[in-house]
Amino acid sequence: MLNRSIRRVVFAATAVAAASLAGSALAAKVAVITPYMAQPGTQAYVEAFQDVAKQKGWDVNVIDTQNDVAAVISRIQDMVTQKVDAIVVNVDPSQITAGLQAAKDANIPVITVGVRTESLTDRRAKTGWPVYRLGPRGDDERNAVAAKLSQLWRDDLFAIVDDGTIYGREMAETFRAAAEQAALKPVFVDTFRPQLDNQIGLIGRLKKAGATKVFAGGDGDDIAIMGRDAAQLDAGITFAGGENLRTPPGDVPYAAGTLMIALPEWTEVADPKVVQAFAAKNIVPDGYTLPAYAAVEVAKAALAGAESSGQPLAGALAGHDFTTAIGTIRFDEKGDLSQNPFRLFRFDGTHFVPLEDK
Repeated sequence: MLNRSIRRVVFAATAVAAASLAGSALAAKVAVITPYMAQPGTQAYVEAFQDVAKQKGWDVNVIDTQNDVAAVISRIQDMVTQKVDAIVVNVDPSQITAGLQAAKDANIPVITVGVRTESLTDRRAKTGWPVYRLGPRGDDERNAVAAKLSQLWRDDLFAIVDDGTIYGREMAETFRAAAEQAALKPVFVDTFRPQLDNQIGLIGRLKKAGATKVFAGGDGDDIAIMGRDAAQLDAGITFAGGENLRTPPGDVPYAAGTLMIALPEWTEVADPKVVQAFAAKNIVPDGYTLPAYAAVEVAKAALAGAESSGQPLAGALAGHDFTTAIGTIRFDEKGDLSQNPFRLFRFDGTHFVPLEDK
């Protein structure tokens, strides 16, 4: 089995799908362009994706951009010249924007996978870029933290702490502002010093303030240490953090009950048949594999919808539900996902399990 760094390798491909509508055949050409990192074992990964795609009737052809901006632009322009119907990309934002004008001029919609840069869709009215984001925005994580914890902890004494980094402060401040709008006030707000062997001092201050719930904007290691020290002091505190908790902590495990706001593990929520198809090729489809697969499903379905309705493809992409391997996908008018994809999880002592939204 390939290791995580290799399994997360991204690829470049041209997928050709066929569908039958009202007795006529629709030839749907969808280009999927991402950097192809030439590492040992990556060819087996790409071949596995090709094989799984073929099971859906897609013909996948690998294009190696080697994470080169000029190559990415060239490939996008090649796809425009070949008059593909849609382009799926998973590249650096600067590489995407460099090629979006060509796609715009040719009226070819672009679906991005894994690109969180907020301006990509926020500037849609100004740029006119026909871009759709199948994945979270840069502000989705902190907005999800704020919304979910403000609701979940509305009857609790809660505190907000952060590690002083830009990430930690933005998370903490967004939650604090949302709590204030909901007429909630934390009993304690502070900045902690990260990467310490213990957080006994911080736990003591939290316990004195009466906090029973604490959001910590910081790394998983620090939150694990806080949970350990809170248990040792019998503080009765439950900690919560963002997607940094997806990374296993070091020597200190997470305390049972620790909350995490993060994206789901796609292999746990995806269509089992698709996951099994990859597994049959000795591939664990982590990283952007399943979202990229879903993006092609969306493009294929949208093309079919545009053909049947006679509307432009961009019109078929926005405001419609698409059933994919990772669930229902819907884009809003800006091209972002209509629903925040971040979810709430609780650590059960072994792994994080999903909780129902409250």
